[in-house]
This record gives sequence, structure tokens and C-alpha cells, in this order.
Amino acid sequence: MSYYTGRTMSSHGATWNRVPLNIGEVTLGEYLANTGRSLALAGKTHVIVDDRGIERMNLIARNSELAARFATGHFVELDRYDGHHEPGKESGYPAYLRAHGYDSARPWSDFVISVEDDRLQPHSGWKMRNVHWPARVAEQHSETAYMTDQAIRHIEHEGDTPWALHLSYVKPHWPYVAPRPYHNLYSLDQCLPLQRRHTELADAHPVLRAYREQEECANFAREEVSNKIRPVYQGLIQQIDDHLGRLFDTLEKLGRFDDTLIVFCADHGDFLGDHWLGEKELFYDTVQRVPMIVYDPSPRADGTRGTCEQRFMSNIDIVPTVLDALSLPGCNERIEGRSLLPLTRGEPVTDWREFVVSELDYSFRQARLTLGRQPGECRGWMVRNARWKYVHWLGYRPQLFDLASDPHEYADLGADREYEPIRQVMHRHLGEWMAESKTRVTLSDERVRETTNNHKSKGVFFGEW
Repeated sequence: MSYYTGRTMSSHGATWNRVPLNIGEVTLGEYLANTGRSLALAGKTHVIVDDRGIERMNLIARNSELAARFATGHFVELDRYDGHHEPGKESGYPAYLRAHGYDSARPWSDFVISVEDDRLQPHSGWKMRNVHWPARVAEQHSETAYMTDQAIRHIEHEGDTPWALHLSYVKPHWPYVAPRPYHNLYSLDQCLPLQRRHTELADAHPVLRAYREQEECANFAREEVSNKIRPVYQGLIQQIDDHLGRLFDTLEKLGRFDDTLIVFCADHGDFLGDHWLGEKELFYDTVQRVPMIVYDPSPRADGTRGTCEQRFMSNIDIVPTVLDALSLPGCNERIEGRSLLPLTRGEPVTDWREFVVSELDYSFRQARLTLGRQPGECRGWMVRNARWKYVHWLGYRPQLFDLASDPHEYADLGADREYEPIRQVMHRHLGEWMAESKTRVTLSDERVRETTNNHKSKGVFFGEW
């Protein structure tokens, strides 16, 4: 939702997968809706419609066209496929699978996330012990291949008509199942090594300790588990790479590389055993430092091509970057990110952000129950600059990591008295960030400038002698 709105979690309020996006929030699709270009989504989105908001505003019936646009973030869903359970009517994938010979009432469960052992016997891919075997679905019919096909078909259909496409892959993601040949394309020694030390378990922060008791973390803490998953996960990444090659070949063939802004990013990494954790939450760089590759087709960006930008990016920067590329209003009263185009085009920027912030609401997780916390008490905020990472936990001591001497974040300095001055500086950064949240979103900055100090023109004369 932060990618869609250009706003932080504290501002837009969708703090977890199950939380609807407030109907008052404006998404990238809505910003682009009146620009004369088609808007399409292929894949995962997690937009949850704000039914209660619609009812309160008495908009129109739940099945109306307007309500439908709110339910999809104003994108037309070519094929919506969130990949957590058997797809429903929102996706054509089940029918596609049946048409290609996967005869089942539940083809996703029975073929896509099921594997086949050496004796051709099926096993569930939900059980991580099985994922070294290949998926029962052929690679050309897999999730990644299917969604790439949807995107290519749409781009070819649109021709020279301006379009915007959100192609959102499910993989790499649990269930950690890969089709041939990607299931065993890599060996363990070709994967990143585990990043963890036993010292991390001694006097661990209460929230981390509670997380490590969750089933996925307790399992990934065992090398047997992480060793089995990591090569498959690497294969799933390779599969994404290969199918993006198909997509880019299509853009080249159609001449669209010359006028298409491309942003490749991810919403999180995966611990896979790092720091004795599984899944994707908390504030380690393992899951926080996600890809952000921007291809700016403008000739003005030729001077920076192939370079690595060291300044801090955030997922809230995508919306303002797209609006800037299309010369659309920046909506600065609402959007909290910044356009990346001055950086891609090598323009002098003297006031770029010195730190980034990330947020967590763990109220839906078992950790909340383990800690005996109420839903409103389960929040954390991370502030990271070039050297330090500081985490403020509601109701618990903070965490602090020196990324210069401890880049893998093994030594938590959050309770060390020597570093209290550093913690105070980082906490002030968090306060600065919160103070800059965009809360006046119903009136533009331009309108504020137009109406500043004009009360006398409206017949209001307070304060005169």
C-alpha cells in the first residue's frame, strides 16, 4: 500500500495484509486514471476494499463500477493472483491449468504447489521438507511463466496506446516450490551463507525472542531446514530473471524500451534462517534492503546508466517518480516520497534524505500472544542512516546496531549505556520523520498559498484597533 500511495504506513493506515486501505487514500492507479493511458495489474496486489468506508459514505452498491475501482486500486485486473491459497474467480489461472491437462478441482494445490518424488509420488509443497523435489506443474505453466504471459499479451495488445502495468510476481515466496529445472539449479555452496551467531540468542530482545518461538522461525533455526530451502529459493529468483528477459525482449521488439519507465522492486526479503528467523518481518537488512532498479528511458539519464546509487531510497518514492516522469502534478500535500528522476539524471540534489524509516505492526502475529500484548501495543519503528540502525519498540527497550563495525547486525547495543547519546540522536530523527507526515490531505499546497492571510477579503476583520 505504500508503493501504491507514496505514503508511509503511519499515514495510510494499512498496517498489515488484512487491513483495508482507507477509502480516502489515493493510489497510483487513481492518479493515472485520467491521463489517457490504460491501467492494468497482472499478479499480486493485496488491495483489500474498505467496505465499511464505502458504507459510511453511502457511495453506491457494493457491486457498482466505482466500488469495483476502489477494490482494485483503480487498476484493471488482467489477472489477480495473490498466491496464498487456491485462486478464485479473480484469476484465470485455475481454468488455464485445467485446459493444459491439470485435471483437478484444486489445480494450484494439487499441481503448482505439490511436488513429485523420484518414484513420481505426489507430496505437499507446504511441507518444507519436500521442496527439493520439482513441482508437478511444467515450467511453462508455472505461476511465474503464466503471469509473464499475461503481461506480454497485454503489452502486445495495447500497441502504441499509452499504458501503465503493475506486473507483480508471487515468487519467490512460500510455498517454496519450483518447477524443473529451477528446483535443483543451484547447490547450497552457490547460495548466500547463513548470517547468524549464537550470541544473538543470549539476552535477546523480548520481541525477537517471541518471534523466534513462532513455528516458521523455530524450523528455520535448524540448518536442515535452511539448507534445503535456500537453493530452491535461489532457483525461483533465477526463474524471475529468465522471464523478465522474455518481457524485455517484447519491449525491445515493439520499440517500447525507448519510452517506458521501468521500476523493479520487491516488498521484502526472506530470512531463510538468518538471525535464527523465518519469514519476512522485523528490521534486519536481510529483509529491509530490497531491490530498487530504475530504468529511466530519457536521454538525460544516459550519464548514470549502470551506476549504483548510494543515497537512500524508499518504496514511497515510486508514485512521485511516475508522476514526475509523466509531468503530472506532484500532489505534495499528500505524497510523502520523492521523485528519483533527479538522481537518475545526475542533477545536483543537496537536500536528499539522510535516513530512512520502516514500520511494523505485529498485532496479527503469534508473537503478540506470546508477549501478552494488546493489538494497539504491538508497534515498532526503525530509523537507519549511513552508520546506525535504531529501533523503537512500543513498551520495550530500543535496539541499536553499528553498521560500520557490525554490518550483519549481530551485536544489539540498545541497552549499552555508552551508546545512549547515539540512541537519543536517532530517536530525534524518528520524531522529525513523524512530524513531517502529511496529514492535511484534503487541500492542496497551491490552494493554501492562494488563501493565506486573505481573511479580510472574506469580511473577517479580527484584531483591528
